[in-house]
Amino acid sequence: MFSNIAEFFSSGSNLVFFVFALFIIGGAIFMISFTKVVHMVVAVAFSFLSLAGLYVLLEAEFVAFVQILIYAGAISILMIFGIMMTKHGEDNGASSGRPLHNILLGIGILGLFGIIFYAIQTADFPAENVALAQDNTLEIGMRIFTDHVIPFELMSVLLTVAFIGAIVVAKREEE
Repeated sequence: MFSNIAEFFSSGSNLVFFVFALFIIGGAIFMISFTKVVHMVVAVAFSFLSLAGLYVLLEAEFVAFVQILIYAGAISILMIFGIMMTKHGEDNGASSGRPLHNILLGIGILGLFGIIFYAIQTADFPAENVALAQDNTLEIGMRIFTDHVIPFELMSVLLTVAFIGAIVVAKREEE
């Protein structure tokens, strides 16, 4: 069972995958553990950037670029603007059940890790050779503007309506 682990770490790309996976999981855990909202946003942005690294490792450069632009950039900035525009009270009191919560959280994480580890080690993954596109950005563009042009246009209309609605709501609160 453990021979698969040595085989896994013998490849450099698998090692890089493991590091990015740890960064993603670490950012997610920090996000739910932090108490200050700005620190949570930074942890989420760290997870988004690590996920973009995984996309580069999978040779999906366009998806990685979009991940950085939209999630790590725009969504994180949007969250920070939302935090700056709202009022927050100081919450200095920590809950008294926090040590027990942390112990139970650690036991749950280790149990989940053990179950997932066992499932992956005993699973039989068939190896398939899939022909990859030479220029995946060109292929994505061709698919969007030929096969999926109607959903693409509907999504742009939906985003425009949401943007106009946000402006109307902001104007009402200002008055």
